Amino acid sequence: MNYKMVVFDLDGTLLDDKKEINDYTVEIIEKIYNKGVIIIIATGRNYFESKLLTSKLKINKIIMANNGCIVRNSVTEDIIYEKYLDYDTFIKIYEEGKKQSLHPIIHVNEYNNDYDIIIEHDIENNNYLGYMKSKNKRYKIIDFKNHTFNNILSVCYLGDYKKLESFENEMKNKYGSLFNSTCSRNLSIRAILEYMNKNGCKWESIKQYASLKGIKSKEIVTIGDDNNDIEMITNSGLGIAMKNGTKKIKEAADKISQYDNNNLGAAVEIKKIFC
Repeated sequence: MNYKMVVFDLDGTLLDDKKEINDYTVEIIEKIYNKGVIIIIATGRNYFESKLLTSKLKINKIIMANNGCIVRNSVTEDIIYEKYLDYDTFIKIYEEGKKQSLHPIIHVNEYNNDYDIIIEHDIENNNYLGYMKSKNKRYKIIDFKNHTFNNILSVCYLGDYKKLESFENEMKNKYGSLFNSTCSRNLSIRAILEYMNKNGCKWESIKQYASLKGIKSKEIVTIGDDNNDIEMITNSGLGIAMKNGTKKIKEAADKISQYDNNNLGAAVEIKKIFC
């Protein structure tokens, strides 16, 4: 198959556990880019973090941040797509979360204003389970009740996977047509439940961008490790789950990488296909 696009997840896939991209991986990706293959980064992280973590890749890559809810050209920083959660839907999610003693972390599109996240409490609050690092200065503490937000990319809850999965199912039964959600668990901080625009997911943005470039789904390779990668793994021409991936993504994949993210797993698979 003549594949024309490769989509990489970041954490647990392109990044090792030190949150770095190996030089050999950079070499392989730049080699296939120079052959004309389009390189996409599709991640749950925000755009600022994603660009910083992939700065070793000196190529014109497309970054699909916040699970595809905002898509930017990494060179021009132009926004290609943006998908926001309706404010009234956010209020429903927020109020239902409070009943479960859950505290949201809200990702917003304020990149040009030097912040990406809004929270209600201090970053050291135990409810955030270490998600907010002290070195992170790109956030604001805001009283949610007294503000209206028109640029919400995702609402995140952290906690025990089973509790979050149960809450997600309950919310789908009540309001499922109003949002898309994903519950990721291949993390160091237990699990993250995210609520997004109803069209907000990695695969939807990949599919949109591929159509723009005249690329068919069967001409796309995707590589990921967590549950928020399942749709892109399932629907692309070749979906590769990382050896270190979750059980669900391995079941959805066409193949599983020979090595994990700490041992060049993504690079080895891409080299087999293109080099």
